[in-house]
Amino acid sequence: MKAALFDLDGTLHDRTATLRRWLPGHLCRFGLPPEYAARFLELDDFGYRSKREVFPQLVREFGLKCDPQVLFDDFGNHVKQAVPMVYAVEVLRELRKDGVALGLVTNGWPQPQRAVLATCGLAEFFDAVVVSGEVGVAKPDPRSYRLALDALGTAPADAWFVGDSPRNDIWGPQQLGMRAAWLPTGHPLAGEQPDATLHDLRGVRHLL
Repeated sequence: MKAALFDLDGTLHDRTATLRRWLPGHLCRFGLPPEYAARFLELDDFGYRSKREVFPQLVREFGLKCDPQVLFDDFGNHVKQAVPMVYAVEVLRELRKDGVALGLVTNGWPQPQRAVLATCGLAEFFDAVVVSGEVGVAKPDPRSYRLALDALGTAPADAWFVGDSPRNDIWGPQQLGMRAAWLPTGHPLAGEQPDATLHDLRGVRHLL
């Protein structure tokens, strides 16, 4: 392995832990019922559902008097409490020491994604960062992975992709000729076949 490309949310960023850290304050600030937290996580669907839809639905379901826009604006504060995935820093540090080129390919808006990366203490490790909101293409579009590979000067056959999304982080990279390692922290497989399944991020070291 000459290069390793990583997903961010659910892979290097423990997004569920971050939301669980943010939610108590969110409930307190707006006097929300305790059941709201679990329902938010359910509707959020590991980040794949737009919060522009989630908050209006929560307001309707719980009969809240809050403005959905105000709840949405408060959601932006969760990035300040971002929690790195267990072993993320250690594994990235070891890979850099071994001379592996590191890239990040993530869907989302530039400001929050880059803020999460910095808050988790991970930004310094990457030679290439591709954020869909900056480049105009999103996983599983092959161009998103190609942008990172080109920046690293690495061929697909010499790189692994590590992530939690069956479609974006397994199926997508494999279409370009990369091998894909699956970290099962989000949606289950739906016919995708990862080249490796990880118990935790330490397993990336065994891909070398």
